[in-house]
Amino acid sequence: MVEAFGVRALRAGGPEVLEYGPLDIADPGPGEILVDVRAAGINFIDTYRRAGVYPMDYPHTVGSEGSGVVAAVGEGVTRWSVGDRVAWHDAPGSYATRAIVRADMAMSVPEGVDFETAAALPLQGLTAQYLVTGSHRVEAGQTALVHAAAGGVGLLLTQLITRLGGRVIGTVSTEEKAELARAAGADEVFLYGDGVDVAQTVRDLTDGRGVDVAYDGVGKDTFDASLSATAVRGSLVLFGGASGQVPPFDIQRLNSAGGIFLSRPSLAWFVRTPEELAERSAMLFDGLENGWLDFRVGRSFPLAEAAEAHRALEGRATTGKVVLTV
Repeated sequence: MVEAFGVRALRAGGPEVLEYGPLDIADPGPGEILVDVRAAGINFIDTYRRAGVYPMDYPHTVGSEGSGVVAAVGEGVTRWSVGDRVAWHDAPGSYATRAIVRADMAMSVPEGVDFETAAALPLQGLTAQYLVTGSHRVEAGQTALVHAAAGGVGLLLTQLITRLGGRVIGTVSTEEKAELARAAGADEVFLYGDGVDVAQTVRDLTDGRGVDVAYDGVGKDTFDASLSATAVRGSLVLFGGASGQVPPFDIQRLNSAGGIFLSRPSLAWFVRTPEELAERSAMLFDGLENGWLDFRVGRSFPLAEAAEAHRALEGRATTGKVVLTV
């Protein structure tokens, strides 16, 4: 066993159920690495698990995303060595000074990328990357609709689409967010809400043609507009349900809308091998190192103040990604 400190959810509840204290971490098993954690990314799914929205065992050490330095390797691990800089998007118990990470799910972090950024990027960054290269391969000259273009994934999507030579039409909820989307490279941005016909606005901006791909992480409230805004033989990529899940619908609608390709992907299906994960993460870290990808940590808290970080996140008192530092 390895001594460490971390943050556990003692029972289902609010941030007050989080407790910082000593942990016993098992030695890395076959195919695993032990990492000295430098930073942990905070995601809303952490709060859902803490609150009991998603079934969990209690107590449990919170978190799944982070970065750090390899401290030990388990049997059969040849890709990583002690001292390597790594990041990950799915390792339970990441709110800790040490964590066990599957060796095949770790990503190499270049020296030019700081640990806070490396801990904050994986989940949102990998999602944006697979959306533009896997769910629909964006090509130069194509036009994409990006809902919630000023959100964490939305800003990354916008930058990646632009990098690949595409044009972005973004939807946002406020003028302040519109400025963020434009700064990320969106060519056209408009506010959605009461009285706004999203599909017609997109059609007007594309001379009636519609977009080659619509990226929709909002779900129920935007799905119909996304479908109507997509060009003949275009793609509608539904990757989330922030407003609720899309109810069952008649698949014939895809035919009548113009032979639309509909997909409902998730990250797990696009990082199934170490090689695929390495390829996707390499594009992101290249963007950070060479300056064409802008990704900033909104706010950081010490690991022991995880409860306060959850309060800030759930109270919408933060902008950008929130991280815990060790």
